[in-house]
Amino acid sequence: MTFPSTSSPILLRPSRPVGFIGYGAYVPRYRLPAKEVARVWTGKTAGLPIKEKAVPGLDEDVITMSIEAARNALARAGISAQDLRAIWVGSESHPYAVKPSSTVVAEAIGASASIQAGDWEFACKAGTEAIVAAMGFVGSQMADYAMAIGMDTAQGKPGDALEYTAAAGGAAYIIGPAENSLALINASYSYVTDTPDFWRREYQKYPEHGVRFTGEPAYFHHITSSSKTLMEELGITAKDYQWAVFHQPNTKFPQRAAQMLGFTPEQIAPGLLVPLIGNTYSGSSILGLTAILDIAHPGDRILLASFGSGAGSDAFDLTVTDKILERQGKALMTQDYVSRRTEIDYAAYARMRGKITMK
Repeated sequence: MTFPSTSSPILLRPSRPVGFIGYGAYVPRYRLPAKEVARVWTGKTAGLPIKEKAVPGLDEDVITMSIEAARNALARAGISAQDLRAIWVGSESHPYAVKPSSTVVAEAIGASASIQAGDWEFACKAGTEAIVAAMGFVGSQMADYAMAIGMDTAQGKPGDALEYTAAAGGAAYIIGPAENSLALINASYSYVTDTPDFWRREYQKYPEHGVRFTGEPAYFHHITSSSKTLMEELGITAKDYQWAVFHQPNTKFPQRAAQMLGFTPEQIAPGLLVPLIGNTYSGSSILGLTAILDIAHPGDRILLASFGSGAGSDAFDLTVTDKILERQGKALMTQDYVSRRTEIDYAAYARMRGKITMK
């Protein structure tokens, strides 16, 4: 097996080649139609940003959903949880303000107590930030396997534009040596600036956003900067990829970003999940990637580009290996989670998400 090389000083590529040896998705079954939100707040059903969004049940949070995704990733990887040397959970909706989600996940899946565990935050790119760290951890040979998770139970203020799209779900990835990988991580590049397009202060229940400011100079500038730089440094273009997946705050943003970078609608279609399940925040781009890996073939090249408000983007160049074929069917496919649905109305949603308070 040969590995793509790069001498670029700004691209991240560990000395020991690494890749994904397992991946797993999780999406709650409950769905709130966008027209139901509109019925309550505006009465207008034209121009809605998505069809519906996934809503966590009363017994679901970032920890429980991360456990499900982690178990799926382990099933595909074919390793024991005892083999993991790190478990990192990226989210902006951890159930505890002070207490890690990662330690609960680690114990629930049967990992050793002799591991690194921690929670990551960077708005919607917390999951890919954990992946970059896992690349370095495994690539430095301090560990053979590390798990990175991106998961959220996002909320939007009642009546706010975010309420239409703020959803729940995410994915888990196990990073390991390249020779055991179903997809090689050829290189990554991160681009960050201080762009306050979206924020939530301590003790504030719902996040605030800069409305159209979230498109430019936030989302599009960072997504295109990370992706263009990665491709330019590798000497490739959008035509060299079979698939691409971008962060999905709504339906239009990733479609426009793809067009700006030269990708076709067909290249992003399999990973474009936001119309059916909403914006899963830290899980958005990496959840879309799981849907692509579910149908990918050996040799397929994939561009992954996340976005986190505040702001930054992590871009990855991936190549699928022949090991994908033996591992795709070892856990539930992402579309299995997307297809199973129980529709709820706004009243049930308000109860499930704690929007009705008695004090």
